Amino acid sequence: MVLAGLGMLVVGGETLVRGASGIALLAKISPTVVGLTIVAAGTSAPELVVSLQAAAEGSTGLAMGNVIGSNLFNIGMTLGLAAMILPLTIVGNAVRLEWPVMAIASAQLFLLSRDGTVDRLEGGFLLGGMVVFIVYSVWIARRTMVPAVQEQAAASLVTASLGRTGRPAVALNLGAVVFGIAMLGLGSTALVRGSVGIASAMGLSDTVIGLTVVAAGTGTPELVTTLLAVRRGRSDMAIANILGSSIFNVLGIAGATALLHPLPVPDEVIERDGWWLVGSALILFPLMRSDMKVNRLEGLVLFGGYVVYLGWLVYSL
Repeated sequence: MVLAGLGMLVVGGETLVRGASGIALLAKISPTVVGLTIVAAGTSAPELVVSLQAAAEGSTGLAMGNVIGSNLFNIGMTLGLAAMILPLTIVGNAVRLEWPVMAIASAQLFLLSRDGTVDRLEGGFLLGGMVVFIVYSVWIARRTMVPAVQEQAAASLVTASLGRTGRPAVALNLGAVVFGIAMLGLGSTALVRGSVGIASAMGLSDTVIGLTVVAAGTGTPELVTTLLAVRRGRSDMAIANILGSSIFNVLGIAGATALLHPLPVPDEVIERDGWWLVGSALILFPLMRSDMKVNRLEGLVLFGGYVVYLGWLVYSL
């Protein structure tokens, strides 16, 4: 069930992004807006539906573990592995805007969870921060991106139109959106139930399963996207994808989940994993500021740190 769920989540998230992007472009929405909203949110759709499904079924530890574990996977595994393959060049916005938002959001989630619960009001506060970040990012991007670059961005966005135009293109993209949503729903149900079954069979908490198996699984789209960007020499896209996904995880996913269902936070998350969440966000700044690159040695440090975290997690069971 876990493997089937992960497969459906990957297919569903990719199909949803392509269909929604196609509809937005057909509606003459700026490619910049599409990239910063639909595409960014779409890559985090697996984490969102899994956390919502887990909270709805009472596995709140799985929901919180998925959010924190996905961020640790993004920074340690994905960013570390990408930098070990090719040194990653840092652009200005990553240091001036995206990293500060990610670091502050991580610290906020940690502080809000210290009392043992992230309630609906706190979830609304996190989700409101996500909305402000999106609006500001779109405003900045539209001010700084020249029309020629926007046209190039539009040409590079893959849609589900299959070369069609007009009504057939709209129908194909709508079908892709519906299919993607259906696959995400089925995949999240299978993944959550399979994960809870594994946790019960192995005598583990659903929080640990969320921090490891589920986080790695739902973080796979970001891993694949980042490695493809690195292979094509677009290290700036790799950094933006990781930071953007991490912001969506904390503000959007934790916020939306807590808004719909207050999230109890297990003691081990407060005493162990929350500190790793904040620490992994903070350590990025000196690495990114050094020569405005994350080199191979620094990538090895991030990757090694994630391995140490997993080792500590297993040791503390």
